[in-house]
Amino acid sequence: MKDFRDKVVVVTGAASGMGRELAVKLGQRGAHVAISDVDPDGLAETERLVKATGAQVHSQLLNVAEREAVLAYADTVATHFAKVNAIFNNAGIAHHGEIEHMEFKDIDRVMDVDFWGVVNGTKAFLPHIIASGDGHIVNTSSLFGLLSEPGQSAYNSAKFAVRGFTEALNQEMIVAKHPVKVTCVHPGGIKTAIARNATMSGDDQGITEAFEKYFLRMNPAKAADIILSGVEKGRARVLVGNDAKVLDLWVRVVASGYQGILARGTRLALARFNK
Repeated sequence: MKDFRDKVVVVTGAASGMGRELAVKLGQRGAHVAISDVDPDGLAETERLVKATGAQVHSQLLNVAEREAVLAYADTVATHFAKVNAIFNNAGIAHHGEIEHMEFKDIDRVMDVDFWGVVNGTKAFLPHIIASGDGHIVNTSSLFGLLSEPGQSAYNSAKFAVRGFTEALNQEMIVAKHPVKVTCVHPGGIKTAIARNATMSGDDQGITEAFEKYFLRMNPAKAADIILSGVEKGRARVLVGNDAKVLDLWVRVVASGYQGILARGTRLALARFNK
């Protein structure tokens, strides 16, 4: 897939942030866009913005954690547009808290959306994407799918799993000689509402505010441009932002040594914010 003109592209988690920007920019590039989310108001606004580009758009409320609903959704989109060329499995949530204090349901909730949502979307749409003869699957992992961070165990687990799942899928498409490219996206700090909307174990509001202020720096529109460029070039991995590129290299160089360094840095930060 060298470009998106006249391609049918699905974007999950499209009500805000990177999902919205991806959907709008795909419309600007001539794609027919299917958007979904659990947020009806945000989804309606994204639909309006995509239609303003002149693109055809199909919009539907969808919880990517509900497998049967996702399977039915894939058939609905394929029937509506007569084909599906690509899916951006972008929907995601977060939870902050130490494993010692988290409940199982906190981990389950993140895994259901961030990992199983990707699996559900991939499995549901893969037959249609293969049949298109010119397909692409784009799964959103994270910088936290490259390194782990204290307090982010649930999110780390899901995003590491997305990375492994996506890299295996890419190799399987090559082995089977299917006309499908696969891309795993690792965004760094993108200025979206994911941290603000994250659930928490305990009271860490100060950390969340600092995380948003100092780490979530890149505009989601710029992130979407980087992702779409990487997909058009057929890249198997797209690192979004200098923070993702630098930290990926750092982990490769210091290997498991990064864990002690990051843990000590986190301890100092917690001491500062808890004064």
